[in-house]
Amino acid sequence: MTPMSIRSAVTSAPGYRLSARAHTVKLDQNESPYDLPDDVRERALARIADADLHRYPDLHADRVRRRIAELEGWPEAGVVVASGSNVLIQALVIAGGIGRRVLCVAPTFAVYSLQARLLGADLTEVALVGEHGSELPERALTAELANGVGVHFMTDPMAPTGNALPHGSVERLIAAGGDRWLSVIDEAYGAFAGSDHRELVRRAPNAVSIRTLSKAYGLGGVRLGYALAAPAVATELQKAILPFSVSILQLAVVEAVLDDPSYVEARVRESVAERERVARALRALPGVHVHPSVTNFLLLSVGDAERTYERLLEAGVLVRRQDHLPGLRGALRVSIGSPSDNDAFLAAMASSVDRERADDREEAPHATG
Repeated sequence: MTPMSIRSAVTSAPGYRLSARAHTVKLDQNESPYDLPDDVRERALARIADADLHRYPDLHADRVRRRIAELEGWPEAGVVVASGSNVLIQALVIAGGIGRRVLCVAPTFAVYSLQARLLGADLTEVALVGEHGSELPERALTAELANGVGVHFMTDPMAPTGNALPHGSVERLIAAGGDRWLSVIDEAYGAFAGSDHRELVRRAPNAVSIRTLSKAYGLGGVRLGYALAAPAVATELQKAILPFSVSILQLAVVEAVLDDPSYVEARVRESVAERERVARALRALPGVHVHPSVTNFLLLSVGDAERTYERLLEAGVLVRRQDHLPGLRGALRVSIGSPSDNDAFLAAMASSVDRERADDREEAPHATG
């Protein structure tokens, strides 16, 4: 029985769920397949060993905020640091969406709509368009931006489809939102695409770029993200993030990484090369459609997503089902892992396709007899 003390917006919202399944190759969460380089890890552990754990951390992750401002060439007053970009998404809805509107496409990153529902914002989701359901509905979004005020979330590159947004579309949508909308560009996968919207954000007072260290930097377990915005917007956004919310342990690891982040470039190059290799191999398999991707993952359309998912698990390979999302019937998403991880996935996929074809041959006489 649902307690009456809980708001209906909370009880009616779906939870964010991820089912744990036994596996030997993990390719379901778009993580880096690699831990930190040994020298960076040693620096991080040394910083943790020297940390004053009995003291509160910086109020707003101030030292790391200063380092990120230097890294990004951004005014320090325009940087907001949080325990992951999910926290920034929540803060943006608090700052600009409660009692107003939240606008995004569907399907997209689930946290946008989840936070809108939990916080009681008026949520509008506009379906992606195109033959494979991955194109931006720019005209429909522009029409929505003409009405009301709120927060508009754009993801570039897009998730879960993996393709890039047209740069001109992003600029036009920011202009359409004007000073009535916070135009948020989620650039979590930008490193893999070579995309960067800083100059757009610099020119648009109500635009925000949110970024993460979870993907290219390989810090998914540390949980740290940041926003770049005009100082006036960043000041208000900071109010929606609890003080002292980034721990000393997180800060120690991130500072060690920012001392020398040169390892990131080589890892991104490998991920991009592996993405293209895996995509080529998958396109050679009958019955598999590979969506264009500029990220560290691929979206696939197969005949039977559930059956393929389970066959991959039998081989020890864990991917992510996406066939429950609108417009993505038969879809699976696979992260790009290490070369050996990717080889294991490709072998499992080839075996699954062979089994599928064998099943079809067995069924054919019954269908025609």
